[in-house]
Amino acid sequence: MDLTPLQLVIVAVAALAAGFVNAVAGGGTLISFPALTFVQIPTVAANITNTVALSPGYLGGTYAQRSDLATQKHRVARLVPAGILGGLTGGVLLLRTSDAIFRQLVPYLILLACALLAGQDRIRAWVIAREAKALANAGPSFADDDLPASTRDNVGVVPMIVVFAASIYGGYFGAGLGIILLAVLGAVLDDDLVRINALKQCMAFTVNMTAAVFFLFSGKIVWSAAAVMAVGALIGGTIGGRTASKLNPNVLRGIVIIAGVLVSIYYFVK
Repeated sequence: MDLTPLQLVIVAVAALAAGFVNAVAGGGTLISFPALTFVQIPTVAANITNTVALSPGYLGGTYAQRSDLATQKHRVARLVPAGILGGLTGGVLLLRTSDAIFRQLVPYLILLACALLAGQDRIRAWVIAREAKALANAGPSFADDDLPASTRDNVGVVPMIVVFAASIYGGYFGAGLGIILLAVLGAVLDDDLVRINALKQCMAFTVNMTAAVFFLFSGKIVWSAAAVMAVGALIGGTIGGRTASKLNPNVLRGIVIIAGVLVSIYYFVK
């Protein structure tokens, strides 16, 4: 599919805004995905193009928290395969979904992403409260750092199952994946928020890159859009990272949520 110069400018600006929003508050997909459908790209192809274009942006967050991941090698080794399988499953499901059906699902998926974005702070607060309760129950004699890494970072079947389930959603649509991962990891792992957040970043990168690589062979990527979006998202993320401390993420998140709800209403009407 060939896009006009004006259409390329539209998706590039949307990707720049998405990269900026992701760096400050999250929810950038609620901007970039509708822009792709606005320029008449079919919904499934738009979702795939959006995933491919924005997935490299997850690398920065993962790399920034590499020190906290280095102490969780056992967890990463167990959960990454679950994330890969989930991302592939979601990708396969997406390719098997017709544009007609996906168009009907889109407003519900966007509303779900808006709900996750709106509840992000509550989810984070719940994870912190759960962490504090676990430490209180452990008592003063508990010294987590004294445990061997293989024991402290042991991962059973349940974490792998919930990560696999969340990763299916990530491979299928992806908006709000990081929030879902933070919630499920916080629910099944007894650890501090910093380490859980680092693991969340790693898993989000794994799922999105898995889906993106899988989609490379789908024949549905609009490469001209993906190229300008990748550049726009990189620039937007850089600007957002440098200005995040000067902005109120709650205000920006609220704007994105309102925009997302309006977009979902538009899709419902359409």
